[in-house]
Amino acid sequence: MHPPTQLLFNQKSSVLEGGFLAIADEVAAAVLAGFKQGVIAEAKRQSVMIGKEVVRELPGALTDTTALVSSALMFVEETAEVAATTPKKKRSRSARAADKKLSKAFRMANDRYRLKNGQLRKGRTQADIAKLAQKLRKKM
Repeated sequence: MHPPTQLLFNQKSSVLEGGFLAIADEVAAAVLAGFKQGVIAEAKRQSVMIGKEVVRELPGALTDTTALVSSALMFVEETAEVAATTPKKKRSRSARAADKKLSKAFRMANDRYRLKNGQLRKGRTQADIAKLAQKLRKKM
C-alpha cells in the first residue's frame, strides 16, 4: 500500500484506492477558496487607496471641470443662437403635392392589404404595402 501523500498526487492509484480522490478535490477547493479571499481582500485595499488618492486630487480636478463645462455651455448657447436665426426652407408646391398623393396612396394600399382588425393579410408584408403605394401614386 502507498503512503497517503503519494496517493493524493497519483491519480491512477487514488482512483483505485477509492476515497482519496474526494479528499484531493476538497483540499484543492479549500486552497482555491483561500486564494480567492486573498485576491478580494487585496482588491478592496487597492480600491480604498485609489479612492483616497482621488479625493486628495479632487479640488484641482473640479476647477478644471468647471472651466470645461462653462466653455461647453457657451458653445451650446452660441450654436443655438445661430440655429434659431437660420430660416426654415419652404418646400416646393410640387413636393407638397407629391407628399399628399403618397399619403393618400398609403391609405389605399393599407386598406387593400390589411384585415378589418388591422393585421396584414396572409403573405403580405409592410414592403408590399410600400410598393403598392408607390405604384398607386404614379397612377394619380
